[in-house]
Amino acid sequence: MTLKTEYKALTAIAALFCLFYFVPLAFTGGWGSAGEALRLAQWYAREHVLTCLIPAFFIAGAIAVFVSKASVMRYLGAGANKVVAYSVASVSGSILAVCSCTVLPLFAGIYRMGAGLGPATAFLYSGPAINVLAIVLTARVLGFELGVARAVGAVLFAVLIGLIMQLIFRREEEEKVQAQAQLPVPDAPRPLWQTALYFVAMVAILVFVNWANPGEGASGFFAAVFQEKWVLTAVFATALGLMLAAWFGLKWWKILLIAGHTLMLIYVFGTSAYLAFVAAELIFIVALLRSGGELLEWLKESWALAKQIIPLLFIGVLVAGLLLGTPGSRGLIPPAWIAWALGGNSLWANLFAAVAGAFMYFATLTEVPIVEGLMAGGMGKGPALALLLAGPALSLPNMLVIAKVMGWKKTGVFVGLVVVMATISGLVFGQLFG
Repeated sequence: MTLKTEYKALTAIAALFCLFYFVPLAFTGGWGSAGEALRLAQWYAREHVLTCLIPAFFIAGAIAVFVSKASVMRYLGAGANKVVAYSVASVSGSILAVCSCTVLPLFAGIYRMGAGLGPATAFLYSGPAINVLAIVLTARVLGFELGVARAVGAVLFAVLIGLIMQLIFRREEEEKVQAQAQLPVPDAPRPLWQTALYFVAMVAILVFVNWANPGEGASGFFAAVFQEKWVLTAVFATALGLMLAAWFGLKWWKILLIAGHTLMLIYVFGTSAYLAFVAAELIFIVALLRSGGELLEWLKESWALAKQIIPLLFIGVLVAGLLLGTPGSRGLIPPAWIAWALGGNSLWANLFAAVAGAFMYFATLTEVPIVEGLMAGGMGKGPALALLLAGPALSLPNMLVIAKVMGWKKTGVFVGLVVVMATISGLVFGQLFG
């Protein structure tokens, strides 16, 4: 594509983002479900794009540029040791603790770099589903048994889904193994420990900048981290800047420019840490654009993923908001219908919970108060677990992007496995603890 075409795409996506970010929702009060669709899109634009997706796109772009195919294939490739591959996929996914949309750029990055279908889909499920804070909150709010069941179920799901996907599409995976075996092993441009620290810093920024509030009056580790989230973000951002200057060739004056602008916004103009972080992102993007070599290639790879994924995500969010509304409001499907369908512990109730959860969009931790409200309205414990196991890992926006990456056939199997396993888990849990 030409530079002119890229600028047109950037302008279109920026205009779409600004439309949803700044749309005056006060004028949509009588719009019904359409107003709820816009409300959900605005919430998504304000709460997730700038602090979740942009850092995730940079991590995914870095995987494509700074991580060799040999490294990906060694630990996550189709022919990698199964114990190592699924351990790496599930552990790395759980450390990120991202939502079903933020995990997509990372999944696309490792899958396109040669990761096996099984480990890649295990990572895809584990990122949103195995969220330590969400599991702790589930146990505290919804009950210890439900919290433990969610934790155990999510870990087992990640491994089983990956193994089954690998088995179903084993012929394609065998062809991938043969093709990968013929690839030459490139020389690494820098030591592995430098690349590892660089990714640790980026992942830490993504985790801490999105660290959720555990709730009013909460104490302990999660509350303490939330109080210092911006300090921790700044520490790792500083470390990342130093590494980029020392090991990746980014000019020192550009690092100082980003740091200086950020500090000036906070301490001189009194700007919030959130806005200062966004400003630092924008200056950083300009700094990479004015660089060359690996750094410019990093920006190009990140942008290539962004322009493919962001439009699909907003389409999915709009449809989800139109059909299901936002928490505390209703879309075209009345909440009373959902609550009625989720009572008891029948096969239908668990299946409905799994399917409804799969198509709804849950930001990190929002599934807990939603399920709490549904349980107060008569939802059974079995369907509650089914929704908790299917909902955070899937969403309509998520499905649209997965299909773009690995095709509708594999996406259909992946979604079907999540729904079926969530349904069965809900049935069993409801029989034991309902």
